[in-house]
Amino acid sequence: MIPRRPSYEGISLYSPPSVHCRVDLSDNTNLFGMPPAAERVLREVSTSVVSRYPQTYAPELKKTLASYTGFDASWITTGCGSDDLIDCTLRAFLEPGERIAVPDPSFSMLAYFAKVNGLQFVPVRLRPDFDIDVDGLLATGARLIYVCSPNNPTGTVVSRAGLERLVDAAPGIVLVDEAYTEFARESVVDLVRSRPNVLVTRTLSKAFGLAGLRVGYAVGRPELVAEVEKARGPYKHTGVSERVAIAALTEGLSWVKERAEEIKESRKRLVEEFKALGFQPLPSEGNFLLVPLPGAPQVAARMRERDVNVRAFQGLTGVGDALRIACGPWPMMETALQALRESLR
Repeated sequence: MIPRRPSYEGISLYSPPSVHCRVDLSDNTNLFGMPPAAERVLREVSTSVVSRYPQTYAPELKKTLASYTGFDASWITTGCGSDDLIDCTLRAFLEPGERIAVPDPSFSMLAYFAKVNGLQFVPVRLRPDFDIDVDGLLATGARLIYVCSPNNPTGTVVSRAGLERLVDAAPGIVLVDEAYTEFARESVVDLVRSRPNVLVTRTLSKAFGLAGLRVGYAVGRPELVAEVEKARGPYKHTGVSERVAIAALTEGLSWVKERAEEIKESRKRLVEEFKALGFQPLPSEGNFLLVPLPGAPQVAARMRERDVNVRAFQGLTGVGDALRIACGPWPMMETALQALRESLR
């Protein structure tokens, strides 16, 4: 008989729907692809980079990220995507049985990470304006509070005043997920300088177009980062992914910024198109829109029949049924809109 952990009973694999369509707008990655400079490095990587271990704890990548963020390398840690760093943070600061408070709705992986780490997952409904409920989050007594801004799946952002009030009154760590920060008007990463209990995670999977290489990073006080690195382990990137990430953050940075502006323009145009169809997308600062739509799963299934894949949600807290649609090159958006119009008839 295989010995099992009782706390793992009922845990199923995180497995979002995987469907092959000609136009796939379901996972919020960069629909323009990857920076040409990064692609060149990927093609030219030497055999020795693959056959040998990378350096432990990614010092060269940290140095590059320090230049990109304006923080010293001692304030930065890296991981296998930002979700890996979220997982590491939970292990670093919470004992099994403790609580983690999370706005609802938000990044669905948090419930999974809470379960596998033996934590109590406490969802706190977003306010009607989709800002965080500061008092509700604090009332949980959780020693780690997670906030995603721009929030996935709503695309909405946390108010600066609300976040500062949360951080100042929180009994422990406030983990801010900025996976979509390159598409937003502003970041809150500066809070890590003035508040000792803030850790900000980010990723190169979205704006930087490197989702398949799994590179994320976190910014926080050196004493916080040191604890996360204990939970992280030494080899969380391949030598290939480190080199490609460095190229994207340096030579490829202008490409990333230009594509982010194009995505924001597509997002703006897409909002107007949805309004013309009679829908009201939530105000988004991510590279996607969430569109409340009764019967969204059925509509998404009909769109897949037309070779367009979008993410459907059913009964989302405070929203109901909805479609989440990634923004990208406008011809893709036109194809998606046509598939939607046909699917609504």
